[in-house]
Amino acid sequence: MRPMTSADTDRNEFLRDAQRHRNELIAHCYGMVGSVHEAEDIVQETFLRAWRGWESFEGRSSVRTWLYRIATNLCLTAQTHNQRRFLPSGLRAAEAAPAGPFVAGPPGVRWVEPFPNGLRESGDDDPAEIFAARSDLRLALVASLQHLPPRQRAVFILREVLAYSAVEVAAILEMSVPAVKGALQRARGKLDEVALRPDVLVEPTSPEARAILDRYIEAFEKADIAALTGLLRDDTTLESVPMSTWLSGKQLCIEHLKKWVLTEPGHFRMYPTIANGQPAAVAYHRDRLDDGFTAFGVVVLSVDGHQVTGITTFLDPGLVELFGFAEHP
Repeated sequence: MRPMTSADTDRNEFLRDAQRHRNELIAHCYGMVGSVHEAEDIVQETFLRAWRGWESFEGRSSVRTWLYRIATNLCLTAQTHNQRRFLPSGLRAAEAAPAGPFVAGPPGVRWVEPFPNGLRESGDDDPAEIFAARSDLRLALVASLQHLPPRQRAVFILREVLAYSAVEVAAILEMSVPAVKGALQRARGKLDEVALRPDVLVEPTSPEARAILDRYIEAFEKADIAALTGLLRDDTTLESVPMSTWLSGKQLCIEHLKKWVLTEPGHFRMYPTIANGQPAAVAYHRDRLDDGFTAFGVVVLSVDGHQVTGITTFLDPGLVELFGFAEHP
């Protein structure tokens, strides 16, 4: 066996340093591509390329910046051939009147996925940093970023979210500084156009947010329409992935839930979690064949500290495991 050299030691130290940035890189790539699974694949490829190219690194930047450069450019390459991702509210206008059950989205649509905050955080994170990271992952922002061309999206995230300087972003993306500043200005303008409402940032573990989530879970499990009506704000939105139909306004949302979803108590069971820096719940539904519960999906709530302002349901049983829960409760 070949004896270990100083180069091997340096490489191993580099890998240990690099691994500390894995979770934040996944969050960064998720902001770029809107998919947790795709982000994890990109980060895996990032570490592989970093390993292969370690000897050419030469310490001209920090390890973190070098990794972000590799990961961001891999995201841009991935976006070359892939369509952007959507939430239902990005596909069409809200229904203006009560309708039937939600209609499935058109074939081939790529949907934004929810992000489990456990992938972003480590035990060493400062509480203020955790809150900032969570707010940068909020579902409305990630969906809005999908409206930007990939390079503008990269500039916006690197400058506004990660606080890299224009000079650093220019080096990461191999652009001129004026081009970076122009791309950021255009990105801000586009995001102002597509923003549906100003976000109210509420720490998801705060007593206020947790109380709202607990009330929502209780009302949903009991099919308590009266309690749910009192919990929703007048301008609440309701959307479900992968459906193209969505609703805006408490009355329409309540009518739909009462007629098509909450038809009887005990049909759903929910457990609290955090997704995209927002209060969320992993959901199970009753299996009528054996009267047990099976995985249903994940519900992400937007809240203002007092009421629910938006409900986004991801109808994908596979997400339950992604959030650290079992197929059966």
